[in-house]
Amino acid sequence: MKKISMLINGEPVEARSGATFTRANPLDGTAATVAPAASAEDAVAAVDAAAAAFREWSLKGPGERRALLMKAARALEARGADIAAAMAAETGASGMWAGFNVHLASEMLLEAASLTTQINGEIIPSDVAGNLAMAVRQPAGVVLGMAPWNAPVILGVRAIAVPLACGNTVVLKGSELCPATHGLIIQALQDAGLPKGVVNFVTNAPQDAAAVVEAMIAHPAVKRVNFTGSTHVGRIIATTCAKYLKASVLELGGKAPLLVLDDADLDAAVNGAAFGAFANSGQICMSTERIIVDRRIADEFVTRLAAKAQALPIGDPRNGPTVLGSVVDMSTVRRCNELIDDALAKGAQLVCGGKADSTLMPATLIDHVTPAMRIFSEETFGPVKAIVRVEDEQEAVACANDNAYGLSAAVFTRDTARGWRVAKGIESGICHINGPTVHDEAQMPFGGVKGSGWGRFGGRAGIEAFSELRWITLQTVDRHYPF
Repeated sequence: MKKISMLINGEPVEARSGATFTRANPLDGTAATVAPAASAEDAVAAVDAAAAAFREWSLKGPGERRALLMKAARALEARGADIAAAMAAETGASGMWAGFNVHLASEMLLEAASLTTQINGEIIPSDVAGNLAMAVRQPAGVVLGMAPWNAPVILGVRAIAVPLACGNTVVLKGSELCPATHGLIIQALQDAGLPKGVVNFVTNAPQDAAAVVEAMIAHPAVKRVNFTGSTHVGRIIATTCAKYLKASVLELGGKAPLLVLDDADLDAAVNGAAFGAFANSGQICMSTERIIVDRRIADEFVTRLAAKAQALPIGDPRNGPTVLGSVVDMSTVRRCNELIDDALAKGAQLVCGGKADSTLMPATLIDHVTPAMRIFSEETFGPVKAIVRVEDEQEAVACANDNAYGLSAAVFTRDTARGWRVAKGIESGICHINGPTVHDEAQMPFGGVKGSGWGRFGGRAGIEAFSELRWITLQTVDRHYPF
């Protein structure tokens, strides 16, 4: 068991009340982490610390911010073993997934470092004689970041890296399911030497989340809010932000379709589908959830995919390397089992895998899924995947769009022009041609449409999200007035 602290104004602190909560390991129920259970008062203190540090941090030159972020990238990599142990203990994640989290999160810090000199503006021609009109970007203020448990290092770093590069100070609210993992991100930033108050860290018990989050969003110093998580909670965050007129970036649920057209390279499609469907046991916002296959090649494709899925190793990640580790909790198991029962009762066919009685869930494929089945539209967020057979390209695109979500998508075809045409017709923020739905790079504009949220993380899109655009003019000659 690991006991952790919050970080407020550069100092490790407990909740003022002394309250704590425990995160249990999903496989055996043993205590993985004991963390402070912050109150609204504790959360406000974290925002106060960030607000106090804002002016000095915002005035630092880009080179100084860049150097600190580069140090943070190296410091995060140095904590890789600790992070892998924490992820295995708190969420049941495999060592492979933990390593990828650390690698990409480190790249995100380096990309954020490179962006410090990309925060610029433009001169706009003015109709007023002698008027120099400029659009300039400035730091916004305090940024509140809220990251989930499923890709905890990637999404924790994403919540704060570009905001820091833009000259903002931040508060990271850790997930109740992986407080120690998120705490290690903050420790890496402290190892790099970030000034006191620039980064603050708050943890809370699940029952206190609503009060803690609203207290921070309501704080006048908070100018931007970003949240990654479920669409249900995202709607609550959006409503709260609207109440206090706070700008937000929301990356929410997904039901990513992967389209396999009749001319696809089946080996490539199988490999892309298996990776997208079963990486981190399907617990990724971009995870392939619906495999939409042209009937003419469906039998061969399903046979090959099933063989690959059945060969994926499964086991307790604390005992050694595996592909499929534990899912996060038994609620995932119950949800997926219900979806399997519903689909089979309505005529679907179980290809491989099946219902589970523990958080070690096998790779499961369900064929002949129809819109009448819950799994057609509901996010499994587990290693249980639906296969939908369609007649042609047009039906494939219609099926891909027949969903409330729109985060990631993929299409496999040997005809690149066809792939581009199909990709343009899919309602998603991200689409990959001949690649998996799970694909993230630090410099790319990442985000979704429809029920998958709004706004974009990453690269120049991140600068736009986490800086304030201002119009400033300089009158260089006497100006004429009508009176």
